[in-house]
Amino acid sequence: MYYIGYDLGSSSVKAALIESSTGKSVGITQFPETEMAIIAEQAGWAEQDPNLWWKNICKVTQKLLEQTGVSSEKVKGIGIAYQMHGLVVVDKNQEVLRPSIIWCDSRAVEIGDDAFKGVGEDKCVSNLLNSPGNFTLSKLKWVKENQPEIFEKVDKLLLPGDFIALKLTGEATTTISGLSEGIMWDFKQNKPADWLFDYLGIPTDLIPTIVPTFSNQGTVTKKASEEIGLPAGIPVLYRAGDQPNNALSLNAFHPGEIAATGGTSGVVYAITDSSKTKESSRINNFAHVNYATEAPRIGKLLCINGAGIQYSWMKQNVVASKDSYNDMNNLASSVSVGSDGLRILPFGNGAERMLNSKNTGASIFNLNFNKHNKSHLLRASLEGIAFSFVYGIDILKNDGVDLSAIRAGNDNLFRSEIFSNTIATLVDTDINIIDTTGAVGAARAAGVSTGDFKSFDEAFSDNEHVMTYNPLKDKKIYSEAYEIWKQDLENQYNN
Repeated sequence: MYYIGYDLGSSSVKAALIESSTGKSVGITQFPETEMAIIAEQAGWAEQDPNLWWKNICKVTQKLLEQTGVSSEKVKGIGIAYQMHGLVVVDKNQEVLRPSIIWCDSRAVEIGDDAFKGVGEDKCVSNLLNSPGNFTLSKLKWVKENQPEIFEKVDKLLLPGDFIALKLTGEATTTISGLSEGIMWDFKQNKPADWLFDYLGIPTDLIPTIVPTFSNQGTVTKKASEEIGLPAGIPVLYRAGDQPNNALSLNAFHPGEIAATGGTSGVVYAITDSSKTKESSRINNFAHVNYATEAPRIGKLLCINGAGIQYSWMKQNVVASKDSYNDMNNLASSVSVGSDGLRILPFGNGAERMLNSKNTGASIFNLNFNKHNKSHLLRASLEGIAFSFVYGIDILKNDGVDLSAIRAGNDNLFRSEIFSNTIATLVDTDINIIDTTGAVGAARAAGVSTGDFKSFDEAFSDNEHVMTYNPLKDKKIYSEAYEIWKQDLENQYNN
């Protein structure tokens, strides 16, 4: 028997099948092959059609079953991961009323900021652990103000993963973790933030039924079965946003554990047991997948926009077109720690929240035309991105994270010894590289719900462990290089 896991992104849908007895992946695929379109009718807007998500879920399911040769009758449960913070609104007939306002849409910034001040910053920080900001509830307020004829028809407010569960089961449900990512969960009162709904003029009966993250959240209807090709009656057993789910996939559940990713942007997601924050303007706090009132597990998420995109820029503009990332890493390794004084700030991909939403741009310091070449640029690029991760981890430590472990996916940045050794040495913590995906994690999580896996450790053990980067003994040269880089950053930031 098998579990199927979905990871609904804004570019594609990934799906994975795992064996229910072993947790081993038997197949992973995605659809479509080209990126899904994002509708941007105005600057700063970003929308997608939820019904297209559902069609692609159906198509990726058929593709995966055909690719693996697994009969749909052998699928015993479903797990769902999804792009966070999006807004989907449906009417009483469960029909979508407008395109989803997705995570990267910025139209509701002013609404969220006004609510932060109007309700009271202290209350928001202590009860929500965040500012209402540009999150899901603020986006619904935008609909109320700008499209009242649509708002009047809204029966339920859904996140992207809630919508997929609705299409599968016919039931409108959500989770505590999901409500917290939409900045709708009151951690102090342990219930939806009705006072924020009241302030924004949004009725709380738009909130779907709340179900546990790991549970039977409804079963596949006959109608859904005909569309997706899975048996009617199999349960949806798990649901979480992509970053909490990524941490789950990397076996990060306990206070002090960090799940990191190094894609176009970088993410550091740290687990803590403290329902407090003093860095709400620089990090986001969400209920982790294993959050419970009696044992709170909060995921503190810090995003670095200027990460892999800078190294990608180097690949496109500095090295030869035939050079791979591995070739670039080899060139960079010919230069010593500190890049012979060359330093790069990688923040050239928009405003950085960890810099209090300043858009400083990327900068190069101390470039010497008689000494530095492309190898220096590559090493300084990797070091600059690594230093930004260390800077972010320091912010998390300042917010109560007692770092004990770092786990990361097997992506381009973390495959670089320079990048990973720099972080491991400066934060004095091993980095374990795990080869997994969000879709595999969601499928395994479904097995946790049924008891096929007795514990998180059993389900998400390091059986796909690729390697470990250990802190190097000569920390001094790394620390000296980092302190100079940090001085550059803070000088620029304060100007």
